[in-house]
Amino acid sequence: MALFFSLTFLAFFVAAVLLTYVSSLIELARVIPAGARVEEAAKAFWIALPAALYLTILLTLSYSARKHVPAKFAILSIIIFACIFTVGFCMGIDRIGALEPIFKPAAAVEAKPGLILSQSGTRVVLLKESSEVLGPRLVSIPGQPFIYQELPVGPFNTVLTLPALSFGNETPWFVRSIAIDLSLSARELKNRLEDNYLYFAAYAFSLILLLSSLRFLVELSMWPLANMFLGALVFRGVLALETFLNAGEINTLIGSFLGGRIPSTYVTPCAFAALGILIILYTVLTRIARHERSDEDG
Repeated sequence: MALFFSLTFLAFFVAAVLLTYVSSLIELARVIPAGARVEEAAKAFWIALPAALYLTILLTLSYSARKHVPAKFAILSIIIFACIFTVGFCMGIDRIGALEPIFKPAAAVEAKPGLILSQSGTRVVLLKESSEVLGPRLVSIPGQPFIYQELPVGPFNTVLTLPALSFGNETPWFVRSIAIDLSLSARELKNRLEDNYLYFAAYAFSLILLLSSLRFLVELSMWPLANMFLGALVFRGVLALETFLNAGEINTLIGSFLGGRIPSTYVTPCAFAALGILIILYTVLTRIARHERSDEDG
């Protein structure tokens, strides 16, 4: 199971990084701001982390159920593996010196009208100062004459030959909402890691505990595909719950309801840990009841 978890996590992480980065570059093709590529690369790394974590835990739970791995051993193993990979990848992204400039904003380009920007063979001549990068400009696409572009973005974009955005408004809301929630989850992990290692460890462990405790979902029926579909829906709900609890207003409301006994930083980890423990207790008690019933029938 360790090998399965490792390979699955790496595969999903690499795929998520590539998908997020490529889609971001396609979206930036209409704007071409300076330093955009490195900023989008940073987002791709961080967004890929929670995406890989959610998908890997779900597939590993299903794999352990199909291989008839005992639930206690499977849940404990997945928690250990997920903690190791999450901490390792977060520390790696944050600590590697080559990636540090990614998280710093690119210096603004100051120039008068006539500044030429180039990216992938496409050249843009700004007709106003560089501070108004979204102002009117001339666009040169390889093999085509200059095109006057008054509005670079929006429904009145005058460059009709550029390809449609892969993650623009045409994307279904369900897919866009997942991308938004994953980016918020990644930002929460990154902010906690930068603020305090204890905050980060508590948050990551509680989230992994909650996800790993959902082993019973992949054992509800005899059809593994149906169990996977149900598990995916529940995991989507956990992601939405994560976004909901991390909202500042909700955090403050829960903290005031608890009378300030729990710091706002630990509200979400405590909620995740409590839910995970309750689900594990439910799973254990259900299994005990089944064994007693089978003994009585036998």
